[in-house]
Order: sequence, then C-alpha cells, then structure tokens
Amino acid sequence: MTFVYLHLVVYGGWVVVNLGLIPGATPFDPSFVILASEASVEAIFLSTFVLISQNRMAAAADRRADLDLHIGLLAEHEVTKLAVLVDAIAKKLGVEVGGEEIDEIKLDVAPEAVLDEIAKRQNDTAASANAV
Repeated sequence: MTFVYLHLVVYGGWVVVNLGLIPGATPFDPSFVILASEASVEAIFLSTFVLISQNRMAAAADRRADLDLHIGLLAEHEVTKLAVLVDAIAKKLGVEVGGEEIDEIKLDVAPEAVLDEIAKRQNDTAASANAV
C-alpha cells in the first residue's frame, strides 16, 4: 500500500500545483502533458515488472506440479508393492481375495517409465511446434 499512497501524494501534489491551487507555487505543467508522459512510461515499466513476476510464479507453479507428480508416482508405486504384499499374505492365510480390481491394483506402475514417457511427449510436442 505504500506504493499507492506515495503515488497519491506525488500525483495529487502535481495536479494541485499545476492547477494553481497553491498560492506562490508556479505551475510547471499546466496542460499535464509531462504528467501524462511520465504516467505512460511508468505504466510500461510496471507492466514489464508484472509480466516478469508472473513468469516467475508460473515457473514456481511448474516446479510444484512436477514435484506433486513425482510424489504421486512414488506413492502409486508404494501402494502397488503393498497390494502385492497384502495379497501374498492373504493367499498364505487362505483368505479368499480376488477380482479384477485387486489384479489391476497389483499392476506395477514404474515411476521412471511414466516420467520418461511424459518427457518424450513434451519433446515431441516442442519439436513439432518448432517445425511449424
């Protein structure tokens, strides 16, 4: 908020002085052309800073999403191992457990293979975009 208050004081003072509302202060920009130019230049810089900030935030979000993917894949891998172990224990104890769902859960998802496939598809997409 300091930024906003500072601008209110500076621009407000500029307007008050140049409208001739302060006795003894001579207006230096009576048509406000300099103020408009200064505001335009400031807008250019501010928009540049906002875009830079957004790019940094997007990069951080991409890193978080990548980390979430890695954690999810590792969790899936560990759950698969646990499902195989529990199924083996159930068989040893003679407990009837079955069904397609259990067989599907026991299918191992190799995190490395998934990550390699994602990287391959990203490279293919980037290559086709560069070719166009």
